[in-house]
Amino acid sequence: MDEASTRVPVAGVAMTAIGVAVIRARESARTDRLYDDPLAQWFVDAAREGFTAERWERVDALSGQFYEGRTVGVRLVDDRVREAVGQGIRQIVLIGAGLDTRAFRMEWPAQTRIFEVDLPETFGFKEPVLRKAEARPRCERQVVAVDLRDEWAETLIAQGFRVDQPTLWVDEGVLGYLSAEEALRAAAIITELSAPGSNFGAGRFTTEVNSGRYAELHRLVSGDDAPPRLPGGLGPDIEVWFDENGWSTEFFGWDDLVAAIDRPEAAVHDPGVGFIRAVRR
Repeated sequence: MDEASTRVPVAGVAMTAIGVAVIRARESARTDRLYDDPLAQWFVDAAREGFTAERWERVDALSGQFYEGRTVGVRLVDDRVREAVGQGIRQIVLIGAGLDTRAFRMEWPAQTRIFEVDLPETFGFKEPVLRKAEARPRCERQVVAVDLRDEWAETLIAQGFRVDQPTLWVDEGVLGYLSAEEALRAAAIITELSAPGSNFGAGRFTTEVNSGRYAELHRLVSGDDAPPRLPGGLGPDIEVWFDENGWSTEFFGWDDLVAAIDRPEAAVHDPGVGFIRAVRR
């Protein structure tokens, strides 16, 4: 067994990144794919070695249940990143980056810097796989191995982050795994680090945590059958928080975003579900 497979995160929040890699690999194999991520299959192949057959079947099945919404989410974030870069932002921070490969699979203007922030165990798996694949980033890429529940601003700055430059902050769901208090503290750190013109996105959605796929996700992540806790994250009043803390917000309905890329299977038919874009004043 190689270096990467001995470090596969098979429990905890870090393992959710593997499920997303399964989704990205599946999307990349389609002829009508929304994006192409060749490295996703490398992560899937390496991760499979660390799971029992029964547990991998559960990961694979659950990834299928989340597939439509999650794969569309990847594309929508891609579009948002391109928009921000088109507006001149050259500093991007991926919060809870997981096995994200945008630094490798997207085209970047000169002087673009991507900071990937995630747990040390995530990078303990990710970096050996990238080395094995001989992957080369297309922009400056910095790995920031921290726990978002800690005070991580100084670590990010030490890696070259500049507080005087506008930043695009990308969260594809990791704040939802934190308690409300922890998530708001992370948002406060982001606010403190954000120069005027910085962008920060947050989802507005409803999660039935005590039933179906969300309960199964909890069991996979936690390794036990205890009832899942209530959702954390930034909460339903996040737009008020943004406004009170120096951000201007705009809401985009999920189904409108889905319609623009012609994936009707991902529609939720709930006008309250969508994406909040916040711009630092």
